[in-house]
Amino acid sequence: MKLGNRLFHARKKSGFSQEAVAEKLGVSRQTISKWETDETVPDIYQSKKMAKLYRMTLDELIEFDVELDEIQEIIDRTDEKAADSIDWTSAWGKKYPILVQYQAEVNVPNYARQLNLMLEDFKQEYHYNEQDAFLVLKDILYQVWKNRKGKNGSGS
Repeated sequence: MKLGNRLFHARKKSGFSQEAVAEKLGVSRQTISKWETDETVPDIYQSKKMAKLYRMTLDELIEFDVELDEIQEIIDRTDEKAADSIDWTSAWGKKYPILVQYQAEVNVPNYARQLNLMLEDFKQEYHYNEQDAFLVLKDILYQVWKNRKGKNGSGS
């Protein structure tokens, strides 16, 4: 995400108009607009004032999400045939070794049976196709993970 976009979203999330931010920072509304459209960038002093105004750290405010942009670009360029040929378990297993180890420890058929029942429920109740049912289940698992991680303050 570009800096201007970060500034725009931070302002919106904080509930301020461009006019209100401009007034608090002692600049024009056009200056705020130029920052948010990446036409110009704020100096470090103005950035610190904005971060304080938006109740964020300076790092949070100006953080560039380059990694996410790069990942999205790779996803967009990868066709389905290439994606199907990737061994995702091995690829992610380098970062998360449990993905390579668990199969020797876990009763996979038991959990696979339960997951298949959930997938069939999605297909029948919501008329999802196979892929959509998988994607929805994956996303629900992710939401549960995020929620548990937030409550524990960690991923374990």
